[in-house]
Amino acid sequence: MSLYRDTGVVLRVQKLGEADRIITLLSRQHGKVRAAAKGVRRTSSRFGARLEPFCHVDVQFYTGRTLDVVTQVETVDAFGTGIVGDYPRYTSACAVLETADRLTAEEGEPALRLYLLVVGALRALAGRERDPALVLDAFLLRAMAFAGWAPAVAECARCGTPGPHRSFSVPVGGAVCGGCRPAGAAKPAPDTFRMLDALQHGDWSLAESMPNTIRRESSGLVAAHLQWHLERQLRSLPLVERQRV
Repeated sequence: MSLYRDTGVVLRVQKLGEADRIITLLSRQHGKVRAAAKGVRRTSSRFGARLEPFCHVDVQFYTGRTLDVVTQVETVDAFGTGIVGDYPRYTSACAVLETADRLTAEEGEPALRLYLLVVGALRALAGRERDPALVLDAFLLRAMAFAGWAPAVAECARCGTPGPHRSFSVPVGGAVCGGCRPAGAAKPAPDTFRMLDALQHGDWSLAESMPNTIRRESSGLVAAHLQWHLERQLRSLPLVERQRV
């Protein structure tokens, strides 16, 4: 029997048989891992509550023929405690997990940077110190950078001319200058570009000072850019609650 241990965040769970579950985790060393957790749906299970979405856990597995099997679980961070009872934080956290799941299609491929981004986003959401929509948008922008899809903000996505620019084209890859602007490109407010740059670089004081109209416009561009590259809509993203004027 081959044993290994890793820390990871539970992305999703699926029922397996009458009492078991398949647990999908994003782990620190092994990337995405799918494993069977035996008997966790029974009330007598020793670690069923530790293998729920948003849980950050230290897990021991043994290698199985089709699925690895969970043998031990210890809680590292119980992020769900600060997330589940708050609808805006819960929906934002669901979008974080779904995005991480989509961006790690291959199992067993290390994705340390994405793992750290997920842990950081969940910690910020559970801490309840920042607007959950801002935390989500910052995570999505940085996750797209991990995937190689970061939108251009400070320069033209097509020719590289330094900005600021006034147009944004999702198919082209972000901000575009007047000479490269395709038909149908959006014309966000100048502060929207500043907002996107602040979220990319962690300038929270600037991001939090922006009015709700700018926040919503930047969120729309982030969502459109992500879903263009994923080639499908995130199921959780339309449920995210945004502040209104």
